[in-house]
Amino acid sequence: MLKEFKEFIARGNVLDLAIAVVIGAAFGKIVTSFVQDILMPPIGLLLGKVDFSNLFVNLSSVKYASIEEAKKAGAATINYGVFINNIINFVIIAFVIFLVVRMANKMKKEPEPESTTKECPLCASVIPIKAKKCPQCTSDL
Repeated sequence: MLKEFKEFIARGNVLDLAIAVVIGAAFGKIVTSFVQDILMPPIGLLLGKVDFSNLFVNLSSVKYASIEEAKKAGAATINYGVFINNIINFVIIAFVIFLVVRMANKMKKEPEPESTTKECPLCASVIPIKAKKCPQCTSDL
């Protein structure tokens, strides 16, 4: 069983997948930081000094100044600002993945299709690859 597990892990596909998951998680953190720390503050400033990460609907009767304060008190909230940040994260990550896949597809060479014809060595006419006699010059191939 240990030998089978070693073979499974040693396969290229499994290692590629593991590396992709680790890099993807790190990339996700970078994008999240980009959205929350770099992209959303200027957008919030342009929209009237709005902090998207602190936008929420309080479902209780008590007023809270922030999401953290409401969470500490155990109040039910709808955190739509966090949801907006997550949508922007998703769009950025999906776009980058699209670009990576597009670039990989361009780099991948398509194999040339197998030829179904050949050239007659005597008369240079194009004939089917399975031909044993040239239909043009009647030479044996």
